[in-house]
Amino acid sequence: MNVSNNCSITSLELYHHVRLIELALYSIIFLFGALFNALALWVFFCKMKKWTQTRVYVINLVFADCFVICTLPFMAYLLWNKSTRDKLCQFIETTYFINMLVSIYVITFVSIDRYIAIKHPLKARTFRSPSKAALLCGLLWVSVVVGATAKIWQSQSTLCFQKDTSVPAALSLISMFFIFILPLAILTFCSTEVIRSLKRSLNTNSPEEKSIQKAVHIIYANLIVFLVCFLPAFFGLLAGFVMDTVGATCFMLQVMKNLSSVARCIATSNCCLDSVCYYFVTKEFHEALLLPKTSSDKTDQTHPLQPHAC
Repeated sequence: MNVSNNCSITSLELYHHVRLIELALYSIIFLFGALFNALALWVFFCKMKKWTQTRVYVINLVFADCFVICTLPFMAYLLWNKSTRDKLCQFIETTYFINMLVSIYVITFVSIDRYIAIKHPLKARTFRSPSKAALLCGLLWVSVVVGATAKIWQSQSTLCFQKDTSVPAALSLISMFFIFILPLAILTFCSTEVIRSLKRSLNTNSPEEKSIQKAVHIIYANLIVFLVCFLPAFFGLLAGFVMDTVGATCFMLQVMKNLSSVARCIATSNCCLDSVCYYFVTKEFHEALLLPKTSSDKTDQTHPLQPHAC
């Protein structure tokens, strides 16, 4: 089935009620995100004195979320007014996508760090340190800034936050792999392996059983938050790619454009939900350590699961 010559994903309009939902969601995310992330910055800079690899990751995540939050009023304005891609639009687009991608990968780094600490404790001292975490985050920022800036500023779309239909299909697939599939695969693998290890500890009548159960629930929550936030956006991109490849009716393109718009709002809510996880995880893991300290713990002075972001 081919797309009509007079119908394309870029020429279709969002339904009015979808535009209202979009505006309302961005407003709610901005209000709660600004509050929660301001509190998170205060906690991590004023209440946590020692620099650990976890603190390095989480602070990078907070900053990425804060930058996303700062773009939301402009983003809502540009989308509501169907603005063309002027310099302001390009700057907001670039800032939004850079920090969303950094947020995704920092969450992935946290899961890898937790996996190494639990599954390979002997190697933890080699691979885990604040300086190595800072270096990894620095490389992430540089690579994402360069890549996203080049991609967005070369976009040939006419409206702000509009899909660029000139991007080759192969490049779209590669982008989906690195933005969604790879981080999701890593996060899922690391989380399930850590959960298995912790559940095995429950079978040994460990005195830390209650704390271990809390840790398992938190890791499940982290994974669920990631899936709920980003899977709709991924499926929207995938469905759009399939429709562009095999063709679709105007109605299907219209529905997909509206669903993708709502999915982007859901993905953006991650910068708000991250903050909730900061507080929940910090509280739980300050109450009790999950494992007895070893000599390597005394050097690092942080438990591998204390505290972790979503």
